[in-house]
Amino acid sequence: MVASGGPPTSRHLGLDLGGTNIKWAVVERDGGDWRVLDRDQVSTPTADGPDVVVPHLAAVGAEAIGRSPVVTSVGIGVPGLYDPAAGTTRFLVNFPGPWAGRPVAGPVAAALGLPAFLINDARAFGLAELRMGAGRGATSMIGLTLGTGVGGVIAIDGRVHQGHDGTGGELGHQTLEPDGPTCGCGNRGCLEAFARADRIAAACGTGTAEAAMEAARAGDPRAVAGLALVGRYLGIGIANMIAVINPDVVVIGGGVSAAFDLLRGPIEAELRERVHTTALDRVRLVPAELGTWAGAIGAAIHGAEASGRGDPVAARPSAGAP
Repeated sequence: MVASGGPPTSRHLGLDLGGTNIKWAVVERDGGDWRVLDRDQVSTPTADGPDVVVPHLAAVGAEAIGRSPVVTSVGIGVPGLYDPAAGTTRFLVNFPGPWAGRPVAGPVAAALGLPAFLINDARAFGLAELRMGAGRGATSMIGLTLGTGVGGVIAIDGRVHQGHDGTGGELGHQTLEPDGPTCGCGNRGCLEAFARADRIAAACGTGTAEAAMEAARAGDPRAVAGLALVGRYLGIGIANMIAVINPDVVVIGGGVSAAFDLLRGPIEAELRERVHTTALDRVRLVPAELGTWAGAIGAAIHGAEASGRGDPVAARPSAGAP
């Protein structure tokens, strides 16, 4: 496939490994443009452990490629920590079983006969929004995914920054209060400890974050105050990142981002209170555009860029190459 007047078009598969579902997307790159060709999801056999999940992941990939052939790379979004050079997982949130040091990229690459690359699911979300969603056209961006935890992403000079081990951009684990509530990462006072779904529910006096949003929209005073408090902490965290990164755009995604309209006011009020080093009217605060498919789309784009088929920068080596 050759684009008229440009480089050959290419197709790339993204697999988003979630605790409930595996979402997948096949994207096509045509010059500087990306588009989604196909997507779907299947349930994840999480309780069966990695010996079942990893082959299942490869089988899902094979089915996706059968529906959209001529794929040239695979990206795999994982909900936790991983070793990008070895293609192994280190720790996956909400996944039982021995995932430490578990090969994932290598077995999937071998099964599909394609280079495969791991990426954290929040960074995959950010990459998708940067290339195809709310952050497209931005040179610098920060993003937050609000849900069970608080994921983050940083993009500088048009590229997602991952650090030396894939953990760059963990905005949810910046410390806001040194003696604050404990966080699942082992620290105290992280942004995630104030803004994850269960803490939102607790602040609003509801059983779930979804119920908190419903109650706030209905005018419940405690829910309105709870979301305002969560928005304040988000504003503090975003203000910190604006001071460091000075982004063009801040993208808010994840399940809790359905309350963006309720959180925006408290966030912006906190930004006005705390940001004095740059003009806030030059920083756009926007909701994500790609919804629950962002992880799979971003994983596909990552596979393309890591393999050198979607990025002008030299390809990066991976143990997941067959």
